[in-house]
This record gives sequence, C-alpha cells and structure tokens, in this order.
Amino acid sequence: MWKPSQSGSSVSPTPTPAPEPVRPTPPAPAYEPPAARAASPATGEQATIGKSLYIKGEISGSESLFIDGKVEGSINLPGNRVTVGRNGQVSASVTAREIVVLGKVRGNVSATDRVDIRAEGALTGDVAAARISIEDGAFFKGGIDIRKPDSKSAAAAEAPKPTTQA
Repeated sequence: MWKPSQSGSSVSPTPTPAPEPVRPTPPAPAYEPPAARAASPATGEQATIGKSLYIKGEISGSESLFIDGKVEGSINLPGNRVTVGRNGQVSASVTAREIVVLGKVRGNVSATDRVDIRAEGALTGDVAAARISIEDGAFFKGGIDIRKPDSKSAAAAEAPKPTTQA
C-alpha cells in the first residue's frame, strides 16, 4: 500500500519522455531445422519430409533431403545427402553421395562417398559405399561392398586373365 510522505509536500510528477518513432523491424528468418543447417553447406538447400508425411513412390532431385516421416519406393539423389531422422522410416532403395541413418531403413543403399549409421539408427539391407561408419548401439543387417572412389578406372585397369590352349 502506498503512503504519502510525512513532509506533506506533494510529489512532483516525473516528466514522461516523448514516444519514440515506430521503426520497422526486419522479418525473422524462416525456421530451419538444425540438421538442415549442417546438412548441405555447399548448396544451402535441403528438403524435409516431416513426421506426419507418408510418401509412396520415387523421389529424385538435386538437393539434400531430411526424412522424418515414412517413405516407400526409391530415393535417387546423386551428389547430395540423404538423412533419415530419428522418426524416419524408409522402405526404399537409396542412392546418394552421403547417407546418414538415425531412424530405420529397410532396403539397399548406395553412396558415392559414405554411409553413416548412428547409435539410434537401424539399417537392414546391403551397403555399397567408399566409406562406412557404424556407431556403437546401431543395428545393421546386410552385406557391405566398399568401393574405391574411382571404381570405373580400377575395373578397366585390370589385366585380362590369360587363356591356355590345349
């Protein structure tokens, strides 16, 4: 509760400052998931399939993809990264430069660079890549084919087998 001062003098009101002019604020940048910011630094573009989306068919394109929903069919994104998020469930063959698995993938995967199966991830299918990383706690069932980066020139450099005639 407010009590007036004992001296009996009235309190002088403090002068109110003049209102500042209204300045327009710049628009806030659009929301971008943390995985999207780090996923494709070269292009800066990444498409996202959200938790509630279910796609059946073929996905192809020229940008990286983050999957947190369900996908059935095939994914072909050469030269880009495909990331299967923690909620992602993929039943498809996947072809990309780099494949990161945090969720579940059923199908063969082929990467020109690397396949990374994180601790929470599960991959059932064959892997063909130049490099593969499987963290402790990850699930993997399938075959692994480690390919050299120049697999085309290595195959051409092999000498033909000598033939013997009787």
